[in-house]
Amino acid sequence: MDTTTDHGIKNVVLVHGAFADGSGWRGVYDDLTGRGYRVTIVQIPLTSLADDVAATRRVLDRQDGPTILVGHSWGGTVVTEAGSHPNVAGLVYVAALAPDSGQTTAQQYEGFAATPDFVIDVGDDGYGFLNPGKFKVGFAADASDAEAEFMRDSQVPINMSVFGSPVTTAAWRSKPSWAVIGTEDKAFDRAMLEHMAQRAGAQITTVAGSHAVYLTQATVVADVIVDAAEHALVSAN
Repeated sequence: MDTTTDHGIKNVVLVHGAFADGSGWRGVYDDLTGRGYRVTIVQIPLTSLADDVAATRRVLDRQDGPTILVGHSWGGTVVTEAGSHPNVAGLVYVAALAPDSGQTTAQQYEGFAATPDFVIDVGDDGYGFLNPGKFKVGFAADASDAEAEFMRDSQVPINMSVFGSPVTTAAWRSKPSWAVIGTEDKAFDRAMLEHMAQRAGAQITTVAGSHAVYLTQATVVADVIVDAAEHALVSAN
């Protein structure tokens, strides 16, 4: 199948973040597939940066041409590392982390404001869940109560040691990038998100939304992905 047409790239790979799985991408998936894109959702294990990158690369290996790689939150760190894959033509960061080469995810927080509504409960085994009582306000304040409750009760814990793993090569240094930032994100200081996106040279779209903007503003996110698909190959030349 030819994955490029007159309007660009047709393959999209979506990577979820911590405390979630790929189901939150359903709205984006439905939007993009409805427009004719071939969309694949990665289910990363959240066990280590290496494991999550390997899971993403397995999916990238299956793409039959140039691909837009999208990451939400922790998924941004994953796509920053995995984005060096030759099938990746452009990157989209959705409320996402974007470390530089040699930097850890934890280092991105230095110098930025704390986010007291985003509370992680860490178990004796080193895995963290978002605090149930703070989940909606911290992660998905603009989702319906039913949506937030389902996400809270189906959340996937992350091995907290991943935040200390450095990125080897930041793909945004060599590939065009786009970013979506929610104005009401309670997981990251907005200035931190803007700093990372600006450093990556990303084209930034700001929208009213929580950290779960990939779910609650799916149309806006899909529009940005389409923009990336239409312009990544031109931007790279």
